[in-house]
Amino acid sequence: MVREFTFRGKTLDELMKMSYQEFAQLCNARARRSLLRRGVDKKLEKNIMLARKKLEEGVKDLKPIRTHKRDTVIVPQMVGLKFGVYNGKEFVVVEVTPEMLGHYLGEFALTRKKLKHGKAGIGATRSSTAIARK
Repeated sequence: MVREFTFRGKTLDELMKMSYQEFAQLCNARARRSLLRRGVDKKLEKNIMLARKKLEEGVKDLKPIRTHKRDTVIVPQMVGLKFGVYNGKEFVVVEVTPEMLGHYLGEFALTRKKLKHGKAGIGATRSSTAIARK
């Protein structure tokens, strides 16, 4: 038996019917203030609604919604959609799942690579072994 997802005691269907202000009351303080003061960017909100409509019509391969807005709080209307989040160099595709609700888009598109140690060249110092590999 698969357990149904809930966020602060509300099912995903109940969350989808809520307004942004009602959802903000369920979020933690930082996300709540962000949603209440700024809301969701109007252009991004329009793209979300268009993508949600296409998803309901049955379009299988939707293009990711590209955005630079890493500080956008993930709201229930975004669940199931793909976003191309800019990390400073390229757009990282993030598919939004219910567990991501209340977090920020930027949390899922890392801006720094993990450091891998290489081998120092001839005449190099020991500190030059900490070179980021491709």
